[in-house]
Amino acid sequence: MHAFRSCVEARDLEGVRALLADDVTFTSPVAFAPYPGKAITAAILEAVIEVFEDFRYVREIVDGPDSVLVFTAVVDGRQVTGADVLHVNDAGLIDDFMVMVRPLSGAQALASAMGARFPQITARAMELAGAQSVSSTPRRADETVLAGAEAVAR
Repeated sequence: MHAFRSCVEARDLEGVRALLADDVTFTSPVAFAPYPGKAITAAILEAVIEVFEDFRYVREIVDGPDSVLVFTAVVDGRQVTGADVLHVNDAGLIDDFMVMVRPLSGAQALASAMGARFPQITARAMELAGAQSVSSTPRRADETVLAGAEAVAR
């Protein structure tokens, strides 16, 4: 999705958030269970922008509602190659977001760097959830964020 790519390359975090569906599911390359919801996904993306150095997209593949954005970056001195696999819903918002990273040493460095930021990520997600309208879901904002956070522990 070119709009997402443009926002990431411009480090436009508001633009990135605006492209996420409320019910987006984020699948991390280093956590077993996916993270449900816009707030936790946005908080993770905000943190990863800080973790990745020399980030750049090198390829964009689009097939209808599905896109793959291939990227390179450096994490803690390790060169990584990865892919953002995106699906957009009928409204054009990202409702499925999966990241894959290689090599293993790069994924391990990413896991370590993101793990160290997890308390801040969770706090930011709670902040974002409080700012979002949650009237469309019976779950309270803090329950949604905590469900996403608990998914990591599994």
